[in-house]
Amino acid sequence: MNKKVLFEDLGHKDYKETWDYQELLFQNIVDAKIRNRRTESNEDTSNHFLFVEHPHVFTLGKSGDMENLLVDENFLKEKGATFYKINRGGDITYHGPGQVVGYPILDLDNFFTDIHKYLRFLEEMVILTLAEYGLKGQRSDGETGVWLDVGTPFARKICAMGVRASRWVTMHGFAFNVNADLGYFDLMIPCGIKDKAVTSLNVELGKKSVDMEEVKQKLLRHFESLFEAKLVKQKANV
Repeated sequence: MNKKVLFEDLGHKDYKETWDYQELLFQNIVDAKIRNRRTESNEDTSNHFLFVEHPHVFTLGKSGDMENLLVDENFLKEKGATFYKINRGGDITYHGPGQVVGYPILDLDNFFTDIHKYLRFLEEMVILTLAEYGLKGQRSDGETGVWLDVGTPFARKICAMGVRASRWVTMHGFAFNVNADLGYFDLMIPCGIKDKAVTSLNVELGKKSVDMEEVKQKLLRHFESLFEAKLVKQKANV
């Protein structure tokens, strides 16, 4: 099993360009698995992990409801935002500057073939990172992602998640609000969940901004530990 994960920080990158790049990496892994099966060979399959910050964008998952977008696309254009229907699970979400968006494109045959465990590990990565800032991140029953003050009237989401998996290969991932502009969340019903708020790490810490690079390094360290992976940094090539 190949536990080496090629890591790229794409910096600020358009959503559609990044989605296309994910699809390319995803398909390369799937094709390698198909070749292995057909030829009974044992070619290593690669694993990738991308970090990116997107310009303002709203995305709707396969099971999503357009009614959870509270404005029309013309209004989004006025706000400098784009909109895409995409092939992940989940409902509507927002990506924008000040978020660490992470896309693990992993062959889970190299780790464990359990999507539930995979999602819990991604949540745990964020929970452990929040703990380093003195915050208690939590899971909310039936609601994927990471929350604060679950079970109280003040429950609020700090990290959204939505993934796709085929042949045990993953894509899409998580969006962790670090220095996010929370006003954009008012334009939708986040993840289709009504009456619950959204927050950002800088807000919780009472700071104007939090060091994004510091947050990224903490996330990567916990990812390596949880997945027993070896991250290999690559120069972004898109």
